[in-house]
Amino acid sequence: MKTNLTALFILLSTLVFSQAVRKYSNEFMTIGVDAAALGMSNAVTSHSSDVNSGYWNPAGLLKLEDNQLALMHSSYFANIANYDYIAYAMPLDRQSAVGISLIRFAVDDILNTTQLIDDEGNINYDRISLFSTADYGLTFSYARALPLQGLNYGVNAKVIRRIIGDFASSWGFGLDAGIQFESNNNWKFGIMARDITTTFNAWAIDEEEFATVQDAVEGQNQELPETTEITIPKLQIGISKLVDFNYDYTLLTAFNLNVRFEENNDIISTSIASINPALGFEFGYIDMVYLRAGMGNFQNEMQIDNTEQLSFQPTFGVGFKYSGIQIDYAFTDIGDQSVALYSNVFSLKLDFSMFR
Repeated sequence: MKTNLTALFILLSTLVFSQAVRKYSNEFMTIGVDAAALGMSNAVTSHSSDVNSGYWNPAGLLKLEDNQLALMHSSYFANIANYDYIAYAMPLDRQSAVGISLIRFAVDDILNTTQLIDDEGNINYDRISLFSTADYGLTFSYARALPLQGLNYGVNAKVIRRIIGDFASSWGFGLDAGIQFESNNNWKFGIMARDITTTFNAWAIDEEEFATVQDAVEGQNQELPETTEITIPKLQIGISKLVDFNYDYTLLTAFNLNVRFEENNDIISTSIASINPALGFEFGYIDMVYLRAGMGNFQNEMQIDNTEQLSFQPTFGVGFKYSGIQIDYAFTDIGDQSVALYSNVFSLKLDFSMFR
């Protein structure tokens, strides 16, 4: 029984106290959406051009020809956590488009055994309750064409809601901005700046509920965490090119540089910023069947003998599109090259032109 209480306390401490560590704030918003993008190792900043552009680069919403709806589900940590995503976007006219998306990352039905034993030492299983810890990200996107042909920009306004049962909750707000440019010879360029104003989260903690956890676990009397956290900006720079072969076959090659303004284990890291490259490929047949592959998450990992070894995360994906319906699959943990949080991802995209 004490093991259950200790596990509960560790979970709450990890989820709440880690908020003071700036670089890990709102990390659920950086996991990624759309199996097609994940199959290309997220190297889609320059060419994203559908409803999922609200996440990858809102400037890409200008390429929409009709309303679109996207859905995605994935399970993490042996199905303990669920990651769900839904998005809708529509063109307003030839010069502007809007979109809205919602991400939920949660662990549901966690046993709360803090009230299992009463003041007299009696065990009452009816006093066990369930709670969830859930992170929500609601994004409103707007895109507009600039006077220069081929140049578009987009902005995101994000509302973050994080809940840990009855123990603590927070609200956060932030902004993203992105641009895309397409040349006459199918070269595409894109820049996505996330959390450009830093995303602020303000926590409200129920001291009485939080105290029940400390009372339930002997020897634990930690102070309450800070009530404010911020998410530092990130930058993604992308370039891609689409090549047609005999009208039936296409090859899309994309390259990204993902920049974080911190020092970590990325392949290029300084005291000011770290840079992690990503490379993706998509082979298409008659705009119906797609094969995808990519490499990303390059890390300098320290070995037992204190030497560094370069590791990376390969990805693979397939897709099928017919009459406005697109189904994509991504396999993102191949072999022993990475310790990815997920392996199998499925997503669905509907183009409303199929109803017209």
